[in-house]
Amino acid sequence: MSDGTVLKNKESWKAYCLLIPTLIIFSIFMFWPFLYTIYLSFFDWNMITPTKEFVGLKNYIDVLSDRNTYKILGNTFIYIAFLLVINCIIPYLFAFVLDLILKRFNGFYKSALFLPAFISLVVGSILFTWILNPVSGPVAIILGWFGIEMPIWSKLDGWVILVLSLITSWKVFGYNFIVLYASINGISREIIEAARLDNVPLWKIFFHIVLPMSSATGIYVFIITIVQGLQYVFTPIKVITQGGPNYASSNAIYHAYHEAFVLYRTGHSAALSIMTMLIFFILLALEFKFVERGIYYEN
Repeated sequence: MSDGTVLKNKESWKAYCLLIPTLIIFSIFMFWPFLYTIYLSFFDWNMITPTKEFVGLKNYIDVLSDRNTYKILGNTFIYIAFLLVINCIIPYLFAFVLDLILKRFNGFYKSALFLPAFISLVVGSILFTWILNPVSGPVAIILGWFGIEMPIWSKLDGWVILVLSLITSWKVFGYNFIVLYASINGISREIIEAARLDNVPLWKIFFHIVLPMSSATGIYVFIITIVQGLQYVFTPIKVITQGGPNYASSNAIYHAYHEAFVLYRTGHSAALSIMTMLIFFILLALEFKFVERGIYYEN
């Protein structure tokens, strides 16, 4: 064996040793909880009694036969749709406008949009509850001046999901905007200026130059919006509605928590969690198959 091969093997072992702490952390906080959740999904347990009753696939059957499950999954996809529009499409447009059109006060706009990312979402939820109070909130008072009555959004299907999505977006929007702005700002100015000299409309510059050349960052924001958005929306649901009225504001993540830590139906919660994870794996696989192939990575 040559000295070069021995040195290469030593360097490889050093690399593996450096990965060990990360693997330990992942094993403790990700892999083991995941495997234990699968294990719990086959048992009936209330987290209090020392014994667990094996029930096989009964928890999965109960979850699939429950009407509320489909309502909650529907809510989950509605949340995803709202969050993608507010936290993916709109930040893209804002980043494009601020980078290529509005040059004055650019730093102020970026700071103002990013500022909510530093504020606790619990504080934000309480603040929005006051602002959007349908009786005495500032928005209700202003609408009252024009003879418009503000709906009691926390009691109405659809409205409650929209408002909770807006509260979550208030927290997430700034981060997505800054990431997309940095990506658009990194696009070669020569290409954009050449298009402008040829009198190419701005909408064509956006769709045919900016969007394709920043698509790698765009798909990252697309995925992170779905993942983080559904995690963050847990907080306003917990603070404001607790999943009500009649599960109208609940989503898959909050309902799994509700089943385990409010109703103490750990098996149901575990089964729902596994099913939710499988749905997101399928969505991710479809995204990689149909969307990823068109991504431009040079930027």
